[in-house]
This record gives sequence, structure tokens and C-alpha cells, in this order.
Amino acid sequence: MENVLKVGAAPHIVTKHDTRSVMLDVVIALMPALLAGVYFFGYRAALIVLISIASAVAFEHIWNVALKKPTTIGDLSAVVSGILLAFNLPSTVPLWLPVAGSFFMIVIIKMAYGGLGHNFMNPALGARAFLLASWPSYMTSFTKPQAKLFPVLSPDFVTQATPLGILKEQSGEALPTYLDMFLGNLAGCIGETSKIALLIGFIYLLARGVISWKIPVAFAGTVAALAWVFGGDTLFTGDWLMHLLTGGVFLGAIFMATDYTTTPITESGMIIFGIGCGLLTMIIRLVGGYPEGGSYSILIMNVLTPLLDKYIIPKPFGKAAKKIA
Repeated sequence: MENVLKVGAAPHIVTKHDTRSVMLDVVIALMPALLAGVYFFGYRAALIVLISIASAVAFEHIWNVALKKPTTIGDLSAVVSGILLAFNLPSTVPLWLPVAGSFFMIVIIKMAYGGLGHNFMNPALGARAFLLASWPSYMTSFTKPQAKLFPVLSPDFVTQATPLGILKEQSGEALPTYLDMFLGNLAGCIGETSKIALLIGFIYLLARGVISWKIPVAFAGTVAALAWVFGGDTLFTGDWLMHLLTGGVFLGAIFMATDYTTTPITESGMIIFGIGCGLLTMIIRLVGGYPEGGSYSILIMNVLTPLLDKYIIPKPFGKAAKKIA
């Protein structure tokens, strides 16, 4: 009788992963990109990241205290959101801007809808869209990489257009080399420029089983394919590698399009989600007036996620397929 099988209520799967451990893995995966951002854009990049994290954690704690709820800052989700928000900011923004973004991200997008797991869009990208609409001059002013830890970022810092901005405006300015794009030595937001650092984080998350490869690969593959077909002067002459290595495709595909709450739960839904992100990104880049479309594409697909979950339903286990007469 000692070996009697005991049956209990679901769930029956036991895992060592909880919210805190998953978020800690994401924080670790973001560290290479953080180090690269500080290297290329200086101490001010680190300061913006710290302010963004601190304000995100503070706003979440204040919300819980005000509503007399248990504090949730221990799950590290606010820390992850703070880092991702900072990664979507230029290193030249005023120091109050990440605070304003954190308020919108935590209070409006996350906590007002019930907290972690209830938000309908990625909080960091929602805050980025809010900041871009409210203070576009700050959000589109990029500095030339300094490639040293302590550059002096005074009001007369040297600005530089992003490669996508150069292409959109057709200014004739020389584009960075592929190597510079891969390493991160180009103008852009703090956490999006170094593709090698983001790939290191991607490999770590895959090895830890935190994310699936489906959304990132479908996202990046669609961007590359559409850039090659439609991105040149004639069909099939586009510089697909340049479109992959510039802008926020890597950052968005790896760390924001894979958010558990705002992405589909089925494998086929994930692939469709990634393809949709890539398609919308290239429509915005090639046809729209804004040179970068990654953020908006993910936000639009976030809104469509409930429809994907509703209509893409896996076959119940053990159910036989219907015979076709």
C-alpha cells in the first residue's frame, strides 16, 4: 500500500522555474547589451538605466502600498521592464525622461490592468511609444558612439543619424560598416546597437529554456526576406543584412516580442506572431514616414494576440482527425 498512486488536482507538472528565476535569467541575458551600451555611449547610459530601474521599482511599490496590496517588486519584473525601457532610449535624453516613461509603463500599462500577467501590451514598448509621441525631439536625437567609458556628454555632444534614418532621408551620408553594425559602433538607442551582445543574451535564454526560438527567428527571417525583395531600387536587390543589423529588430525580437503575457501560447501562433511583426516592421520602414518600425509592429501584434489564441487552437490530445469523404 506504500506505493499507491495518489491523484491530485492539476497542474501536475512541477518545475523549478518561477517568475523571479525567469526574470533573473532575463536580467543576466541583458547584461552583455548593457555593458556594450555603456562602452559605446559612456557613463550616462548607465545612469539612465539605473534611473529607469529605480523609478520602475519605486512606482510599482508605491502602487501596492497605496492600494494596500502585498509588494510585488521581489519578482524582478519591474527591474526587467526598467532595463528594457532604458535600452529603448538614446543616451542623450534628459534624466527625467526615463522617470516619466517608468510611470506610464508601470502605473498605466501594467498595474492599472492588474499587474504582471494582465497587461495587454509590452510595458516597455508602450512607454517608448508614449515618450516618442510626447517628446519626439528627445527620442530621436542620437549621439555618435564614443567607444570609451567616460566621454563628456555636454550639451554640445556630436549627434549622428542612425543608418535607417540615413536611408529614409537619402542624405548621402556614409553608412557604418557591417562590422560596426554587428559590434554596436553606430548611433542608436542604448541597448539596441550591439548585435553580438544581444545574440549572447539570446543564446543564454535558449539554453535556459526561458524563451523559444520561434518568434525571434520568424521575426528576423521575415524582415530579411522582405528587405531583400522590396528594399532595393529593384526587386531582389535590397540590403537585407543592413536591415537586420540596424534598428531594434534584434532587441525587439529577442527580449520584447517573446514576452509571455502579450504573445500567443501555441507554437503556430508564435510563428504567425513573428511573421506579423516582421511584415509590419518592413511596411513601416519602406512605406511609412518613420524609419524604424520594430516597436510599433510588436505593439500591434500584442493587440492581435487574443485573436491568435482564440482561432489557433491545437487538437486535443488523443482526439482523432475527422475523415474527409
